[in-house]
Amino acid sequence: MENANNPKPKGSSPLPYSHLLDLLDTRREQVLKFDAFLRDETDWLKAPASSREDFHLAYEGGLVNHSVGVTETLLKLREILAPDLSPESCVIAGLYHDLGKAGLPGRPYYLPNQDQWMVKNKGINYIINKGLVHMDIATRSLFLISSHVALSPEEAQAIRYHDGQYIQENKSVAHRECKLTRLLQYADNWTAGVLE
Repeated sequence: MENANNPKPKGSSPLPYSHLLDLLDTRREQVLKFDAFLRDETDWLKAPASSREDFHLAYEGGLVNHSVGVTETLLKLREILAPDLSPESCVIAGLYHDLGKAGLPGRPYYLPNQDQWMVKNKGINYIINKGLVHMDIATRSLFLISSHVALSPEEAQAIRYHDGQYIQENKSVAHRECKLTRLLQYADNWTAGVLE
């Protein structure tokens, strides 16, 4: 494994989110080690953000592009609406909120669709790997990050409920979201629905 203090992948240009990692403070070493693990052991850098063209960023590297966009939007919202929130919390929650789409070590979540008719006629570029234990994306994201980085309860809530009330499973947190959760929900929605 590469040096955790150097967030660049081996033999390549700087990460598209190095500027965000520079905002880390108290958990910098934990997050850099975790990020190196993700790059070495999972599909973090090459996973798409979705499976089909009519969704968002259904191409190799789309997940990282989405995650960077959400984090940048979240930091802008924080500056205006909640300057008391930690930039580090925003980076951790924003950058890794959809991490479950990278799958697990050695087991990607998305697999290239081998059915060329579906790709060409329906725009379904990827299929979900049925070899993974079923978890929703947010739960898998929380599972992955919490085993490597100490999270605050607010960060855990934000990651787990970042899809807001768009999905039935999130109804239990309705009207009980902390500030970070509310901002992440909006940043994710705005980035995916407007900017992408």
